Amino acid sequence: MRDTIFLSLLICCCKASGQTCRGACGDTLQECSCHVTCVSLLNCCADYRQFCLQVEPHSSSMLGGRALRILNLALNPGGRLVCRFNGETDREGFIDSEGRSHCVTPLLFETGWISLDVSVDNITFDRSGEYLSVHPSKVDPAFEVTLVNVTQWQYYGTPSVAGQLQMTWNSSLIGSERVNIELWGYRESFSSVEAQSNDSQAELSYLYSLGRNLPNTGSFGFIPEPSEVYSDWELGNIRITASSICDGARDVQCLWSGLHVLAWHLGQVFRANSSSWATTKCLQWDTLEKKLPEFLEELADCPCTLTQARADTGRFHADYSCDVERGSVCTYHPGSVHCVRAIQASPTLGSGQQCCYDSTGVLVLTGDSVGGSSPDRAHAWGSPPYRSPPRVPGFSHWLYDVTSLFYCCLWSENCDVYFSHRPSSGCRNYRPPRAGVVLGDPHFITFDGLSYTFNGKGEYHLVSSDRGLSVQARTEQMKLKNGALAKATQLSSVAVKEKDSDIIEVRVAEGQLQVLRGQRILPFSEQRWMDLHGVFVFSPTPQNVTVALLSGAGVEVRLREGTMAVTVLLPLEFTNDTWGLLGSMNSDPSDDLVTAQGQVFSSANATSQEVFIFASGWNVSAEVSLFTYDSKYLMDTYSLPPNHHPAFVPALSMPHVPDDDALVQNMVKMCVGEGAQVCKYDTLATRSLTMGNATLRAYEDHRALMDALAPVVSCGWMASPRNGKKNGTHYLAGDTLSFSCNKGYKRYGSAQRHCLDDGTWTGEEPNCLTDDHLEFVLGASGSLLTMIAMAVIIVRHSRKHSRGGRKMDVRSQAPSSTGSGRR
Repeated sequence: MRDTIFLSLLICCCKASGQTCRGACGDTLQECSCHVTCVSLLNCCADYRQFCLQVEPHSSSMLGGRALRILNLALNPGGRLVCRFNGETDREGFIDSEGRSHCVTPLLFETGWISLDVSVDNITFDRSGEYLSVHPSKVDPAFEVTLVNVTQWQYYGTPSVAGQLQMTWNSSLIGSERVNIELWGYRESFSSVEAQSNDSQAELSYLYSLGRNLPNTGSFGFIPEPSEVYSDWELGNIRITASSICDGARDVQCLWSGLHVLAWHLGQVFRANSSSWATTKCLQWDTLEKKLPEFLEELADCPCTLTQARADTGRFHADYSCDVERGSVCTYHPGSVHCVRAIQASPTLGSGQQCCYDSTGVLVLTGDSVGGSSPDRAHAWGSPPYRSPPRVPGFSHWLYDVTSLFYCCLWSENCDVYFSHRPSSGCRNYRPPRAGVVLGDPHFITFDGLSYTFNGKGEYHLVSSDRGLSVQARTEQMKLKNGALAKATQLSSVAVKEKDSDIIEVRVAEGQLQVLRGQRILPFSEQRWMDLHGVFVFSPTPQNVTVALLSGAGVEVRLREGTMAVTVLLPLEFTNDTWGLLGSMNSDPSDDLVTAQGQVFSSANATSQEVFIFASGWNVSAEVSLFTYDSKYLMDTYSLPPNHHPAFVPALSMPHVPDDDALVQNMVKMCVGEGAQVCKYDTLATRSLTMGNATLRAYEDHRALMDALAPVVSCGWMASPRNGKKNGTHYLAGDTLSFSCNKGYKRYGSAQRHCLDDGTWTGEEPNCLTDDHLEFVLGASGSLLTMIAMAVIIVRHSRKHSRGGRKMDVRSQAPSSTGSGRR
């Protein structure tokens, strides 16, 4: 079969031999095509594979150093190869003894798909491809230098931490019998605080070698000596190269360790008194933070509950360093079981939000615990346009938010300083998104909760908005077990775009979900998470894809038993600005059945025929279609008008089946609960219990999502009284806090305060005062003077209230070198 396809392609290409893909990859020419779809459409130009490059592997760390083999490009081993990355960075490639061409990825300080152009004459770059630049913390650990016992590396020189440091690596990845081991340091510089985001520079530089011409055994140990010359470099990576490569040579084949604080190489002054050294650094950081632009006001509030945080997939994603799905190893957040990060950085300063939750599912705040949620001046995953501080993926975050944690909390006892600049944002202003869903045969539940069934065949607008969002869905006719076509349809593809973002299409292919970016299939074999242009895509399994957009909108695609379900989540900013099959999001289901021409059908008593008229009118025109047509079937069925097939007449009501039918008997047992009706409909329409069960489960998932996104009320964080205690750390409606005073102090104010449904606390603020303070108040003459005196005392004590006293165990709080630091 494969030979037949190849022969057909060869014949097709030969017919189109008059045109070339040289410098034309991605274009469709008159006689043939250089577009990626030409392979499946069998209309490629003869030299398509020669000039439109495929590379293997398809991803590399942002730090570079990985050799990408260029497939289908065989050259003379003595020839020359020049690789151009991102249209601006030229590096020499190499040709191995078998004539295979390779490009070694450079350091780019940028994640996402990177263009790769190749020249074989050093003049014309007429061959093109691309590869995925990956955040350093998301690289496969098998391709990293592993720092054994990273805690020892990052606390070396502090009390009781010494000895030999060990590292390991996969020796087969170096390709040399002997290696060099180097230390590289990272820093950011700018001419002034005000110019931080304008002319600041990121620098990753070679510092010195730990060993040269060492045997490539995959392991190395050493006793670190304090470095007086380079001790001002406090953050960096280990790099291993072949011994034939010169010290500090850039963009060569190598392996990198994870980014880490360089305690082990700091000067003797650090080793002599690490706490004093760190305290000085913490206070210097405190001074700098006060000069930098305020970023907390830019951040959106956290979700109030763990269920909200895990459900709001358009705006939040699990933190890799504290994920309940991975066993809740929350090194930096003792007492938490799960943390999420805001997917998008703040609009102006590129800052990040982090939210952590305890085992009861409640938000943990730094006012109560060192394990609480804390924001980041620099987003842990970086932010477009990347490259420049403080937006460099991973590195800027470590520099601004993690190194300072070591100064203030892990190497000294000044956590109060750290948390004064990184306090939890709370959740009083958080508003969960609204969700609409399409599932089963297919059934629609709009953002306002209206349910209806539409079995049209074609391509349709699920959601459109003046904010630039477009979500389109394709349906195809279902097949019965006997091969006959049913009078019903199901989703087969969904396509998403927002403003000028990449177009992402998710479709069913060979029993799993296939993701396309700009009509090119995205491979998830090496990475589960991809930072793309204006959009993020997460695919933990071939049956689960989440698309997150810059606006905070999210599209979840799930596949169960071969049946696709699509959920669209929209922030409240989309209120009164949506139209399409999922209705107008305005909390009023009565106006959800509005045709593209403005005709309104009553949602209360619309007939099946009227619903069909409403929905079919939202067909996608060829001019605005986001879909890929890369097969003869798709070309013939969908690419030509009309995108809605009027000749297809579905069953507009539930099929009648005799009660003694065995299918009915099993169906009645299976289809129970709130989703019973859609379960029965799909079981009878397809004569498949599997289909009915898939629909029921998808419906139950939607109901669970709606429950998770239910709004909750927060009254906001409340401090413990000075010289007293607070019992309770939950601040949602219905929660109660109680207060007591230390020995020798008397409480004034409420002993208990309850959080009401309107977001306010009952009672009065408690204060703990001594008898001396009380006598002063009672001795004051006149009621007005008494009140003033009491107010002065309370204000003075309130101002003294501190979140201090936080301490971390420096032996158990080390960040993972492959994680994202504190976050």
